[in-house]
Amino acid sequence: MGSLILCHRKRARRPFEISRVHMRIYTIEELCYYICNNLYLIDYTIVNGQLCSWVEDELALPKLGESLREKLRNNCSMEDFILTILKESNIYAAADINKIQNVLEHLQNQKDVERTKYKADSLQNSGEYETAILVYQSIIYKDWDESVSKKFYGQVYACMGAAYGHQFLYEEAARAYQEAYRICEQPEMLKAYLYCCYRALPENEYLKMLSGNPVYLSMGTMIKDDVKKVQKKLEIDASEEQLLQWKKDYRRIDKSREMC
Repeated sequence: MGSLILCHRKRARRPFEISRVHMRIYTIEELCYYICNNLYLIDYTIVNGQLCSWVEDELALPKLGESLREKLRNNCSMEDFILTILKESNIYAAADINKIQNVLEHLQNQKDVERTKYKADSLQNSGEYETAILVYQSIIYKDWDESVSKKFYGQVYACMGAAYGHQFLYEEAARAYQEAYRICEQPEMLKAYLYCCYRALPENEYLKMLSGNPVYLSMGTMIKDDVKKVQKKLEIDASEEQLLQWKKDYRRIDKSREMC
């Protein structure tokens, strides 16, 4: 893995401290990296006059510092302030800036609990399942925000179930999906719940759970068919992979014969 290449040579002697996450930043690259990877955390700990002074004095970027200060004087939006930093740093391409702007616009009108879910979703999409689960738990174990619908919390449970499922923790995933279905009553959540039960429980217990419930039985049949289709596809893929390997082995043997 190569070392980080700095676009700006200046490194601050005195770091800028982001109190919310207890982080110290020394370069404009580190500042931009923090912003782009923590868009859901952007608040007054970044958008303030202290940052303007630090950019001017420590990074020797007076033009950027004054531009940011002017933005604050004109009561700019958080989005405008952040985009100014990213654009003036000359690190990101226009396409990257547009993507970041879209995310900022999406987050701007969200409540704190919605931003927290966005953080957890981003972690899950990056494969950081354990951390994502902790963030989902921080949402559901706090007092629920009555300004958002209960179905929002059902979605949080479903996303947490998916994170558990990615780690093959099917019992935990089943409990999360069960709660998600209880709140939202969406068929896909019920299907996910039953699939996790199918993977987590002994066959006799799973069949006993399905018996007597027509909806469960119907969904259980669908799950069984889906599993068979996946298994068949895996067998075909495995056969094709084996065939390719045989071809490689044959070519290698044939080539060795030519060399004799």
